[in-house]
Amino acid sequence: MDPRVEKRLGLKQLADKVVSAQEAAALIEDGTVVAMSGFTRAGDAKVVPMALVERAKNEQVKIDVYTGASLGPEVDNYLAAAGVINKRGPFQGDAVMRGLINKGEISYVDAHLSHNAELVRQGIIGPIKHLILEAVAITEDGLIIPTNSVGNSPIFAQYAENIIVELNISHPESLIGIHDIYIPAEQGQREPIPMTNAEQRIGEIGIRVDLDKIQAIVVSEEPDAPSLIVPPDEETQTMANLLLDFFRSEIKAGRLTNELMPLQSGVGSVANAVLDGFADSEFENLVVASEVLQDAVFNLIDAGKVRFAAATSITLTEELQKKVYGNLEAYADKICLRPQEISNHPELIRRLGLISINTALELDIYGNVNSTHVSGTKMMNGIGGSGDFARNARLGIFVTKSYAKGGAISSIVPMVSHVDHTEHDVDVIVTEQGIADLRGLAPKERVSLIIENCAHPEFKEQLWDYYNRAVEATGNAQTPHILEEALSWHVNLAKNKTMKKETSNA
Repeated sequence: MDPRVEKRLGLKQLADKVVSAQEAAALIEDGTVVAMSGFTRAGDAKVVPMALVERAKNEQVKIDVYTGASLGPEVDNYLAAAGVINKRGPFQGDAVMRGLINKGEISYVDAHLSHNAELVRQGIIGPIKHLILEAVAITEDGLIIPTNSVGNSPIFAQYAENIIVELNISHPESLIGIHDIYIPAEQGQREPIPMTNAEQRIGEIGIRVDLDKIQAIVVSEEPDAPSLIVPPDEETQTMANLLLDFFRSEIKAGRLTNELMPLQSGVGSVANAVLDGFADSEFENLVVASEVLQDAVFNLIDAGKVRFAAATSITLTEELQKKVYGNLEAYADKICLRPQEISNHPELIRRLGLISINTALELDIYGNVNSTHVSGTKMMNGIGGSGDFARNARLGIFVTKSYAKGGAISSIVPMVSHVDHTEHDVDVIVTEQGIADLRGLAPKERVSLIIENCAHPEFKEQLWDYYNRAVEATGNAQTPHILEEALSWHVNLAKNKTMKKETSNA
């Protein structure tokens, strides 16, 4: 046995479980439910899925795949393109997968990420025939140590009939000790989660499993796919500055201190760029309690701004991967990875008073937010954890650029074409145009702030025209709308490739 593998395999009696990826893939039966580790292209199964892709060239194999969140190309691209995936949940972020979902060739179960563990407990997801779990090691006392994410792996391990471990020896051993695996009991028998600050550790360093479930161990040396975020630009820097000024006003009003409250930032380039804006600010001694630690978090740790960061996943660009994983010991006492039902748990989000920053696709003049569906019908990625955080956070903030497609699309519309976050869950909106604090405002009070502060100038007159006519048509109703026109902007976009009224056929 390879000495590197032997070193990571603390239980020598498992040595005879080591097989090839092809042998492990052959164990997976057509028509079964397969759970996989991984959360936002981190800690995901890699070599066994690719062996399944090869197997699918010669025989039919179709499975339902459930994970923590999005995975790297081995599953969400190649496995999907090979026709292996029948149903997928609860989140994805790949163009190939997205295309197949929007063609109806893959069924997609989009769900709040904190809810998945409960769906497994209730048997809604399952029965799970196999869990493919990437690990950095298996300890002498039988703990499976995850790699760069935890996600849903602990609950999958409890309920899966069989476990295939991908022992990834390319990941540093210094990952051992950064995980905090706490699994709540069944509902009705559950104690309060014993955490009162994000820096507490309340569980074990690995996932404790029934060793008889370990069906196969496959050695892997495949790295995580790098994050696809792009660097901040002038507009995202403007948004970051607006948000920092907002926090300064909250401090002046006595609602926050210079340490703010624990910060959560959603996945993606805009949210990452906004968080990056803290680097040159006066804010310090910050805590991050999020679902994903992206580049910005480690930049802020390096800048001495963040003292501790907890999440369920680490997702980095290639440059940051080399820097962080090449020197993980320097960060080990400053980071912690937890199951997603803990990182995203409403009880803890409310208790810790998180400031939540997530990205919107579009929002309407009353503050409802669409995070998932382009023009109301085409799935983008999914709701992810944004709903977990927005509804329960101390401050639910949504960021987006005010326009898209070179100005053809307004991100602010009369009525969103799909609602993921109702006006009741949205506290603050930030675009490159300005910021709207919606707290404590009635629907009609929000309109002027959203249009004047956040909409792109080329769409303001059009938005006001709609709203004023809606007020007249409804007799100044609580939430004025002209139902025949509320989605006309999206209809115009479909017909004329723009939301601008002057090119409408109407």
